[in-house]
Amino acid sequence: MKRNVAWNLPNILTYGRIAAVPAVAFCFYFEGNTARWIALGIFIVAAITDFLDGYLARAWQQQSALGRMLDPIADKLLVAVCLLMLAADGTIGGWSMVAAIIILCREILVSGLREFLAELRVSVPVTQLAKWKTTVQLVAVAVLLAGPAGEVILPGTTLIGLTALWVAAILTLYTGYDYFRAGIGHLIDE
Repeated sequence: MKRNVAWNLPNILTYGRIAAVPAVAFCFYFEGNTARWIALGIFIVAAITDFLDGYLARAWQQQSALGRMLDPIADKLLVAVCLLMLAADGTIGGWSMVAAIIILCREILVSGLREFLAELRVSVPVTQLAKWKTTVQLVAVAVLLAGPAGEVILPGTTLIGLTALWVAAILTLYTGYDYFRAGIGHLIDE
């Protein structure tokens, strides 16, 4: 009898990452450094599951269509909600909003492109640079989540986070262009 793949450990880790999204957002409704540290802790655990779920799925041969669908959704939800909450509380503001908008727009555009290409049964593999983009993006968001609490320990924490956010935005533009270039032939043929 085939084991239910919906409840294998890699998928459970992905569900946990999705559950972390409202938990991180909830922390922003409380003032003080403790709430920021809790948000950061939840985010770090969620980011680690991003690595672990794919690694374990491959290592244990537990890859599933459900996991392939939910994994990128969980990633995008986590980053998007964090960026929105950081913008709402003023951690991300001014020109740095442009970096956050670039990241959010790219994620939506690439998701749409992947969905269209999936209908044509065309796979667009994740590049190594896209993996680096995700890593830089997660680091930037983590540092920004520490925000004012991080400034107490390391002055300049927010500036470091905003700089990393811009690096992530530049990588985001490049990798987004890569995906679009890979898919444009199929779009024109259609």
